[in-house]
Amino acid sequence: MTATIFRPTTFEGPTTSEGRLSAPPPRLSLAPAGCAPALLDGAWWPRTRDLHAELPALAAVLDPLWGRITRITVNPARWPVVPRKVPVGGHMVKVGWFRAEQDPHELLLLSYHVGRWNLLVVPPETDPVPAAWLMSAASDPRRTETASRLMADAPRPRSVAGGDRIMEAVRESEGGREAGVPAASARARTLTAAIANQLSRA
Repeated sequence: MTATIFRPTTFEGPTTSEGRLSAPPPRLSLAPAGCAPALLDGAWWPRTRDLHAELPALAAVLDPLWGRITRITVNPARWPVVPRKVPVGGHMVKVGWFRAEQDPHELLLLSYHVGRWNLLVVPPETDPVPAAWLMSAASDPRRTETASRLMADAPRPRSVAGGDRIMEAVRESEGGREAGVPAASARARTLTAAIANQLSRA
């Protein structure tokens, strides 16, 4: 399975009401709609480690696909600042974090009455070849590895057969694919319970 990539290479993008360019689309790869539940529903390759800047564009793309995103959680080990909320299309999305219960390379999204999804987070500084491999592997419903396992298994740029071809494909695009609603994944219950407990106190 290969990850489909957003195009074009250079994003001119729509402007805001103040005339500034809006954020480029997120680099995102999702599992096919209707596939069997897996540990991961895809991968996200942010451009920076600034969650306040990166999360709104991600949630805005996923809202129409998965239902309105209401909460996002991360492991703070990979993020210098975790905001409490981020604005998305006229509403606020709560952001939380878990250290022990959440894989450090994973992002969890929850939607009203629809489900939850886990995305592998490809580090912003990752070279294009391993990033393309990670995005493809995380969106392959046949794979059963955790986010951390995939990160450990990712090839080094010069060790991938056809690396030049992959590098060129990634250079010519911005990672991700538009997808239908993927099946909700079967997850560890400890994180679900921790989130439910946190939501009840919010």
